[in-house]
Amino acid sequence: MMSKGGFYNSVVNGAFRFGNFFMGILLVILITASISLVIIRGVPDLKTSLQSAEIIFAIKLSIYTSIISTFLCILMAIPIGYYLARVNSRFSFIINTVLDIPLALPPIVSGVALLLLFGTTQFGHNLAHMGLEFVFTVKGIILAQFFVNVPYMIKVVYTAFSSVSTRMEFVARSLGYNQLETFVKITLPLAKNGIMAAIIITWAKALGEFGAALMLAGATRLKTETLPLSLFLNMSTGELSLAMAAATILIVISVVSLLVFEALGSGATVLDRGKDGVW
Repeated sequence: MMSKGGFYNSVVNGAFRFGNFFMGILLVILITASISLVIIRGVPDLKTSLQSAEIIFAIKLSIYTSIISTFLCILMAIPIGYYLARVNSRFSFIINTVLDIPLALPPIVSGVALLLLFGTTQFGHNLAHMGLEFVFTVKGIILAQFFVNVPYMIKVVYTAFSSVSTRMEFVARSLGYNQLETFVKITLPLAKNGIMAAIIITWAKALGEFGAALMLAGATRLKTETLPLSLFLNMSTGELSLAMAAATILIVISVVSLLVFEALGSGATVLDRGKDGVW
């Protein structure tokens, strides 16, 4: 027979679980309803909008800039993420803290910071004379996407490398592999799922970058008009069909990227790091 205390605990536990479930359902309804409305309004005119020169330009520019910025993120995130995953020092703590700053800043503030750096300083003027002009150019879109997304990619890559056991690296080093060979032949293959997930979600985030790109590159039709900027411009001028088309494309890309990210993340190799480092 259940005691009075046991009955009370059972009721509280059930109410607690139901409350958590109910709040989750409310959030799911809110997200699903809002996104579904965009898709419902965007799909009917999607075929016509995809024949628009403006939307075609925005899609091509978005893909072009996001691929380049994601490639640049890969070049930075893999070595930095590996370093932070294997070195525990005051210097690595400082690096990690500084790299987190763009994550905490609103993207539009990051864009203003980049605009001031490359548009008002001698450093920016010197780069412009060398042909590297970032203000109100496509290069500015790439830089804005890179600046906003590289800290996030470093975090994901760091997690992927942290899941790889340092004991395996130590064994490889004891068998005669140098540090670079160990990294290429042991660590990278074991962390590949996590790295691929980082690449996909970073690319999707770059594709949807708005605030920083708007501040640095501006929003000029058929010049610096990516899909998010096309959405902004067309909403501002009342071209709802084009705006909804851009929004629908971004939603589809984001959902597909998220599904791939989750699939790769759940399939990532997770191993005990152990207590012994190899640095």
